[in-house]
Amino acid sequence: MTLRWALVASDGAARAGVLHTAHGAVETPVFMPVGTAGTVKAMTAEAVRSTGARLVLGNTYHLMLRPGAERVARLGGLHRFMDWRGPILTDSGGYQVMSLSELREMDEGGVTFRSHLDGTRHRLTPERSVEIQRLLGADIAMCLDECTPFPATEAAAAASMRLSMRWAARCRAAFVPRPGHGLFGIVQGGVYPELRAESVAALTAIGFEGYAIGGLAVGEGQAAMFAVLDGTVPLLPADRPRYLMGVGTPADLVGAVRRGVDMFDCVLPTRSGRTGRAYTRRGVLNLRNARHAEDPGPLDPACGCPACKNHSRAYLHHLFKAREMLGPMLLTWHNLQYYQDLMRGLRAAILAGRFEEAAAEAAAGWTAEPAEAAEAAA
Repeated sequence: MTLRWALVASDGAARAGVLHTAHGAVETPVFMPVGTAGTVKAMTAEAVRSTGARLVLGNTYHLMLRPGAERVARLGGLHRFMDWRGPILTDSGGYQVMSLSELREMDEGGVTFRSHLDGTRHRLTPERSVEIQRLLGADIAMCLDECTPFPATEAAAAASMRLSMRWAARCRAAFVPRPGHGLFGIVQGGVYPELRAESVAALTAIGFEGYAIGGLAVGEGQAAMFAVLDGTVPLLPADRPRYLMGVGTPADLVGAVRRGVDMFDCVLPTRSGRTGRAYTRRGVLNLRNARHAEDPGPLDPACGCPACKNHSRAYLHHLFKAREMLGPMLLTWHNLQYYQDLMRGLRAAILAGRFEEAAAEAAAGWTAEPAEAAEAAA
């Protein structure tokens, strides 16, 4: 049997389920830490596991360039290579390739691009993307798509989406079914409801193990993103997992779960951790700011990560001011722990039939601390 998802409970449109994969079951809603190049930055695999994360994301573009998909396959696959025992989702490489605007040429067949590492030329087609993800051993593979830029005219968004739909059919034909593995189609269409509906219709006619919503969190703003979800999510098959790509802040996650989304990934918690920003139950903190310099209290008293259990805000502030590598490591760990705790809490609330109460409690907590946007000297 290929990868499958089962609904356990719902509360309004919010859903709690279980995703069954070749490397184990994953409870949803779920946030996937991003392991771009075969590692979640600043974290060991064991540290990632300790947060409760069961599913991580790998990046096809980066891994195909270095160390190479064939090499990873010869070494036993990405799970063994990066010491990850749970399931792995790999993106198709499309987002990164499309961002190389000065280094790529796109046509109906695929994309030719120059590596950002050494300038060598490469060709990525729907078939090659699926092959790379098979070589890596991904439990969940993604279709190659063109990531429509924002803003885009309706005509440009339509042409981009329809190319992605033709590529999706080629990816489906190239995908080799294996027990516990699956391929997700990606809904495109910019901020245009009719195009999103057309994309959903094209993908469901092809048939996939899951459906992703792409092309959001690219500058359109949260209200526009939620409007797209309001129009798109109800069109997706109710018996398949729904994945919102590249999203987002804690408020984004809560809003998307409210609308029936099951899966998320984003670099925000890890990238923010490396720059001194912490996501807590009382809001976002900047540990570089002077007000933390003599604070003996924990970062988040309700958090069980090492940064919160073993260290003070003052110590974390010191680490960032001294540019010690332990600072980004501890704060990355904390942010991932917070995201996992948030998703577990939302799932528990759905199971208990109190999702809206839990969402309101989380939102109220985020305003408890003074807003911190910029660094103050210390």
